Amino acid sequence: MSASGRRRRGALDSGFTMDETVAEYIRRTVLKIPRHEIMEMLTMWDFLSKTQLQTINVHQIKERISQEVVQLCEENSASIKQAAILDMIYNHTYRNKKIWTVYQMTKAVGEETDAFNLADFKYKFKRSLQSALKNVTINFREYEDNAIWIRIAWGTQYTKPNQYKATYVVYHSQTPYVFISSLRNRIPLLCQALVHASNYHDIHEMELRSRCLDSLKDIVFKRYSQTFQTYHPRPLQESNVAPEKVDPRVIQENKREKERIQSVNQEVFGEGLQPKIEFAQYKLETMFKGEPEMDILTEKEPFRCIVKFSSPHLLEALKSLAPAGMADAPLSPLLTCIPQKARNYFKIKERKGILSTSCVGP
Repeated sequence: MSASGRRRRGALDSGFTMDETVAEYIRRTVLKIPRHEIMEMLTMWDFLSKTQLQTINVHQIKERISQEVVQLCEENSASIKQAAILDMIYNHTYRNKKIWTVYQMTKAVGEETDAFNLADFKYKFKRSLQSALKNVTINFREYEDNAIWIRIAWGTQYTKPNQYKATYVVYHSQTPYVFISSLRNRIPLLCQALVHASNYHDIHEMELRSRCLDSLKDIVFKRYSQTFQTYHPRPLQESNVAPEKVDPRVIQENKREKERIQSVNQEVFGEGLQPKIEFAQYKLETMFKGEPEMDILTEKEPFRCIVKFSSPHLLEALKSLAPAGMADAPLSPLLTCIPQKARNYFKIKERKGILSTSCVGP
């Protein structure tokens, strides 16, 4: 019997017919999960019983596995709520597949932070979004470190929510920081709901983005390796056999320079592994300094350009430049201030006719 035939038979037996969009969404979610993790995630889902899970043959092709899961879900009368929870488990496990933007909420002057109430937060958040938009589905899931994951599927006044383009929000209670996956036209509604639900006054984007959610948390929560003022570099070991025809003074000078670079690098980056950031972008706005009499590029409009540095692990790559002899030490503060400033988008402007090298806000 085909999978669709088994589903129809199950529907007749249970008196329940699962929505085709729910069935398809569950099927596609299962197909995204690596084979060796399917049973683990389905167990975490806790929607199918142990007996049902034992009937799934994970050694067959993934398409058949997904069809078997859909059939079991129909037996359990699965709705979009259960399908969304499975999707949340997948996206929490593979959270580095999204680009996350950091937002910071603020209180009004003199306003104190209220005690956080999760039930109250959920109620206010849902009421705020649902009052502004009729068709929207919202799901919550709590994780470690007081992390509240929120999944939002957006619709319109006339169309159902698009489950395949859901927005993810990670909010740490008792902190003003919110991490939001890529979102465009719905950000005002979402920010309004967050501010209202968490009892803050305002919210703003921090110009800090990355795929590595954990590293973004390390930066804003100051959990990365910072400067160690008490650091003393270990002396470099000298070679047993000195190179022929090399002045010993040159060898000693090279040794001192390597120790200086090691010391400076340590002061700037610290000892530990740097937070994982994949890119940094610098927008330059400056007037062109040409000869007035030549009348070349002397327009009043500033000269603009964008420089972007990219790497699978940008800060570690920057940290390795000076020791490798590829850059002078110390590096420019524009490159090393990313964790301290908690941003990787910068705008460089002129100040009193001189190009500023400080980290300037947008």
